[in-house]
Amino acid sequence: MSENRKPLLGFVSKLPSGTALGNSAKTHCPLCLGLFKAPRLLPCLHTVCTTCLEQLEPFSVVDIRGGDSDTSSEGSIFQELKPRSLQSQIGILCPVCDAQVDLPMGGVKALTIDHLAVNDVMPESLRGEGQGLVCDLCNDREVEKRCQTCKANLCHFCCQAHRRQKKTTYHTMVDLKDLKGYSRIGKPILCPVHPAEELRLFCEFCDRPVCRDCVVGEHREHPCDFTSNVIHKHGDSVWELLKGTQPHVEALEEALAQIHIMNSALQKQVEAVAADVRTFSEGYIKAIEEHRDKLLKQLEDIRAQKENSLQLQKAQLEQLLADMRTGVEFTEHLLTSGSDLEILITKRVVVERLRKLNKVQYSARPGVNDKIRFCPQEKAGQCRGYEIYGTINTKEVDPAKCVLQGEDLHRAREKQTASFTLLCKDAAGEIMGRGGDNVQVAIVPKDKKDSPVRTMVQDNKDGTYYISYTPKEPGVYTVWVCIKEQHVQGSPFTVTVRRKHRPHSGVFHCCTFCSSGGQKTARCACGGTMPGGYLGCGHGHKGHPGHPHWSCCGKFNEKSECTWTGGQSTPRSLLRTVAL
Repeated sequence: MSENRKPLLGFVSKLPSGTALGNSAKTHCPLCLGLFKAPRLLPCLHTVCTTCLEQLEPFSVVDIRGGDSDTSSEGSIFQELKPRSLQSQIGILCPVCDAQVDLPMGGVKALTIDHLAVNDVMPESLRGEGQGLVCDLCNDREVEKRCQTCKANLCHFCCQAHRRQKKTTYHTMVDLKDLKGYSRIGKPILCPVHPAEELRLFCEFCDRPVCRDCVVGEHREHPCDFTSNVIHKHGDSVWELLKGTQPHVEALEEALAQIHIMNSALQKQVEAVAADVRTFSEGYIKAIEEHRDKLLKQLEDIRAQKENSLQLQKAQLEQLLADMRTGVEFTEHLLTSGSDLEILITKRVVVERLRKLNKVQYSARPGVNDKIRFCPQEKAGQCRGYEIYGTINTKEVDPAKCVLQGEDLHRAREKQTASFTLLCKDAAGEIMGRGGDNVQVAIVPKDKKDSPVRTMVQDNKDGTYYISYTPKEPGVYTVWVCIKEQHVQGSPFTVTVRRKHRPHSGVFHCCTFCSSGGQKTARCACGGTMPGGYLGCGHGHKGHPGHPHWSCCGKFNEKSECTWTGGQSTPRSLLRTVAL
């Protein structure tokens, strides 16, 4: 069995460029940020210093895998498999990805050593970063030379001892300073069971690297071969797994790129929409402020107008009061203090003045009212291109000006909904144009005043009110419609409720002969007959009314109510003919 390193190097060369072995992430601990010291490889493939892992806070986990745990460790290479059982185990969290790491029996120090990181750290140490290298044999003194044959770093004392031994007398020794230009310096990986032996063989049965002493010992009957000979099979299997993983990496990178693009687009869209919102709101605020100023100015104009009217009315009433007092006081003084002759002399002037004062027309109530209302829900048109709301309304409904409209105002049918409309107006006769008035409606039968009909009042918000009701019995009903406890124009009034509309049981025809298809026994309520034994009417024959009519009652109006009572006086043959 001979060793050949080329296949391994060829396998490593297949790795993508993103996995460069000399970068900082491969030589520095993610916790202490210094060069790796005894780096341990976690199952999530992150590497951390042993001392850093020991400082992490452990926690207890329940392991149901028994001895079949997938925790990677060198200390468990030769452990016997334990039967599957429920056992408590200590775990930690990876400081990089927060993955759970189940610690083997030996703890942190039983985790797999990352030899790749150890070799990557050595060139960094040679270039002066971090502390100097320590001798691989005595673990005490600083390294001065390196044995290229053993791949061991030796101090001055151990180097001399290395040359005095027969086995290593002719090994090639190189000064450490001559290795500073190397990007990678290999270090032998020693067997954890036989520390003096290097792991050069691979046990296929146990699927683990072993040394020569292991082969002649515990792995004596196991198929073993040099690592250089089995790297093809195992390296290719890992490569196949890698090739299956790489598309996921590319897909995830593409997904992240798409997410980044979408996030950028989202931010731009949010900024654009935010700008639109600001522009809209700023414009809307300006429009509202402008509308506010208009409303306040309108309110001030209304106040001034009403105050002027009140002041004018006040001045007129004060002047009239002064004239009245003058007349009253003078007349009283004349009648109480004047002589008979004085009264008679001034009687004509006094009488004319008093008669004139008594004829003066004046209102005892203020000429204006304080009915000013802000209606925030009413549309006020547009301002700066925005639809705005809110109006000031000074109109007051005048019941005497309100009118009632509708076809069903004075007629209705039992058990059928009838309706009419109330149109509200102000004192000037103008339509109110808004709702909100307290409209009261009562419909009561004249003979049953204690059984009012239920009414519905619908506010159309435009100054009109839709009033509907359904009388249950025929008869005469009285209708009251009031606003502010005052009757509107035309209220109260009466409604005659007739019986439910009776549909026609016959056919609206020109004659019985046509509608019955020439049947001799078919009759018509018009009483017409035809020669030849026909009992029904025909065109131009005796009794035909000369107009289309109903066969059941003889009425000419197609939309009329049927008056046929179905009594004994009416022959059954008049009942109804069927249109063909």
